[in-house]
Amino acid sequence: MHYTSKQRALGTRHSLLGENPLIPLCKISNERNWIMQKRNIEIKLRLDKKEAETLNKRVKKSGLSRESYIRYLINGLVPTDAPPPDYYSMMRELHGIGNNLNQIAQKAHVLKVLDVGRYDKAVKSLDSAVLNITNAVMLPRRLE
Repeated sequence: MHYTSKQRALGTRHSLLGENPLIPLCKISNERNWIMQKRNIEIKLRLDKKEAETLNKRVKKSGLSRESYIRYLINGLVPTDAPPPDYYSMMRELHGIGNNLNQIAQKAHVLKVLDVGRYDKAVKSLDSAVLNITNAVMLPRRLE
């Protein structure tokens, strides 16, 4: 899989799929080598021009490599299109808001100057919203 620096820094698409984008690049390279040693069966596939164009168009929209895209399909998943660049800035902003809320909550718990139950409920609601947005935009869906 190809990582953009934004995806690696933000822990986006690949962390949701079970990969940690914060692993140093040398470790990622070693993991890829191990995976490639495990994947030792090569399949040659012939497509006509229209099929190749369709595949390349869908691969480009997904932001994945051609091999990764086809592996998703083999495993019964349809990769989603890569989110627009605004998605990453919005999610960064939402995470910042959540972080600020957590800092305020810690201080409020110590000073007992806030309706802690209500505040905690709002923080959980924000976390849930961020998770739902991420799942809707980033995760592949099952083939029907």
